[in-house]
Amino acid sequence: MPSIISIAEAIPPFELKQENAVEFARELFSKSFKDIERLLKAFQNGQIEKRYFAKPIEWFKEDHSFEDKNDTYIESAVSLGIQAIEECLGKNQFLDEFVPYQEIEAIFLISTTGLATPSIEARIMNRIPFSSHTKRIPIWGLGCAGGASGLSRAFEYCLAFPKAKVLVLSVELCSLTFQRNDKSKSNLIGTSLFADGVACALICGDQVDTKKFKKQTSPSIVATQSSLMPDSLDVMGWDIKNNGLFVVFSRDIPHIVEKWLKPIVDEFLTDYHLKIEEIQYFIAHPGGKKVLDAYVKSLGIPQEMNDISFDVLKKRGNMSSATILYVLKSHMELNIQKGAYGLATALGPGFSSELLLLRWD
Repeated sequence: MPSIISIAEAIPPFELKQENAVEFARELFSKSFKDIERLLKAFQNGQIEKRYFAKPIEWFKEDHSFEDKNDTYIESAVSLGIQAIEECLGKNQFLDEFVPYQEIEAIFLISTTGLATPSIEARIMNRIPFSSHTKRIPIWGLGCAGGASGLSRAFEYCLAFPKAKVLVLSVELCSLTFQRNDKSKSNLIGTSLFADGVACALICGDQVDTKKFKKQTSPSIVATQSSLMPDSLDVMGWDIKNNGLFVVFSRDIPHIVEKWLKPIVDEFLTDYHLKIEEIQYFIAHPGGKKVLDAYVKSLGIPQEMNDISFDVLKKRGNMSSATILYVLKSHMELNIQKGAYGLATALGPGFSSELLLLRWD
């Protein structure tokens, strides 16, 4: 089975404490909502402590055109993407040796927070000496589910080509989609939650020599499942307007998770003769505190199985598709015993879910 061998992050340069984000939102939204102080409790209730952004807070206090924001997206995506790739393939906590760029057969680029043609991985390939024959697979529009979906598509590629080494590069600069003149509650909640993040994962097929890898065990991908809920296009996503991307974020998402996710997970695990009680590690995209709580309620898992996801949310916020790679990296840093099962899950626009059954081998 294809395995996830290395993951690295690239942290954007500007840290924002949540108390400073509250003051920013109070200044911006106070004239639009009479009950602003009640609404601002979302910043505290989400239990996020800090987030990281491509630009300082002062930048967001000014108007920027769609062109300006997208140019900033491209510049930051390339620089942070290069950093994540170099860290992922270099000598690190997972690798004893550098993996040559020329050995990478394909790059899956995952993003939903900016537009670029040529796409970001093409621009990176002009800066890093990958083979000119490296396959480029940019995937746009999967939102928070994109990181898990990227791993699934890389898994399928490595099943077809068992000698392949491929990268999944997730680049999400959510802050650059911020609309300071959008005074909706969705935008207010998004301001309390979303952040910037970039991460890169190396996935290898069965026939790749793994002698250079440090860890005694690493997660193999046993199987994946994609699911789409009919007639749910308005649950989350973007409204694309003249000024850019406007967030769509339904307050019903935690309730949808509670009702919809369990049957999908049970069906998926049953195909592999497993029950949720046999899953030892839960690698969940932390869409927010309420979403993490909904996982526990829906699946009946112990609260502590969400500890790593909650810690990433607390320290980084919701970085859309990149977040689950941060969570998976933290799991890979543990000394997990051979044969242990993990379940990775992420939810995104559509409304959709992506599940991966992992086993440490």
